[in-house]
Amino acid sequence: MIFVLLIAAVLLIDLGIKDTIEKEDPSIFPKTAEGTKGLLMLHRNHNQGLPFGALKEKTELVKQLPLAVVSAVGGIFVWLYPNKGYIPEKTGLALIIGGGLSNLYDRMKRGYVVDYFSIQWKGLKKVVLNLGDICVFMGAAILLAIELLKAVRDK
Repeated sequence: MIFVLLIAAVLLIDLGIKDTIEKEDPSIFPKTAEGTKGLLMLHRNHNQGLPFGALKEKTELVKQLPLAVVSAVGGIFVWLYPNKGYIPEKTGLALIIGGGLSNLYDRMKRGYVVDYFSIQWKGLKKVVLNLGDICVFMGAAILLAIELLKAVRDK
C-alpha cells in the first residue's frame, strides 16, 4: 500500500505545485525561491515536447509515447506488487509512475508540461524541471543501480 501512496503523493504534490505556478502572474518569473540562498530559481515554463522540448512539433507522438511508457511501467509495477520484498524495485517504479502520470496529465489536459524550477549550479542553470521529472529520474536511477549491483554480484 505504501507504494500506491507514494505514486499518489508524487502525482498530487506535483500537480498542486503546477497549478499554483500557473495561477501566478507570468511577469514575476523567473525569480529566486525564498529560503534557498539562490540555489533554486522558480520559472513558469510550458514544454510542449518531450524533455528539453524534443519533438514539440509532433504533438500526437508527444502524448502517445509517454502514455505507452507509463502504461508499460505500470504493468511491471502491477505484476511485481503482490510479490514480497522487491522494496527498491517497487520504490523506483512508483517514483517513475507518479512523476510520469503528472507530466502525462499535463500533456493530455493542458497540451504542455509545466516546468517550474532550475538548480542554479553550473550547467544545470539552463535546465528547467518539475517534481515529476525529478521523480522519474530518481526512479530510473534506483532501477539502474539495482541492475548494476546484480551484474557486479553475478561476476
